[in-house]
Amino acid sequence: MGTVGLRRVYERSPQGTYRILVDRVWPRGVSKEKAGVDLWLKDAGPSTELRKWFGHDPERFDEFARRYREELKDSEALQQLEDAIREHDTVELVYSAHDEEHNQAVVLRDVLGGRKGK
Repeated sequence: MGTVGLRRVYERSPQGTYRILVDRVWPRGVSKEKAGVDLWLKDAGPSTELRKWFGHDPERFDEFARRYREELKDSEALQQLEDAIREHDTVELVYSAHDEEHNQAVVLRDVLGGRKGK
């Protein structure tokens, strides 16, 4: 796998970076052109039910991460994400959450790191 970073969808990435949006819902206030997303894997995002339960509450993050990892087990979207990362040297998982430490992209990066070589 190549290098995997994280970035808010509203921020630009260095040239040559393959950007994968991992939100289930398209980010508010950003056009597809401005987002500069190469791939939108909406099914890699948490379920609507889990996303609403979490509500970006940092106190719920550990439980959110546990439940989200459960959703990702044997996920076709996770396999698609791994395939896309394998095909590019530099990839960023992009997301729309304001909190840069408590969001699904953080969990995904950790899950992917734990699956290297699989």
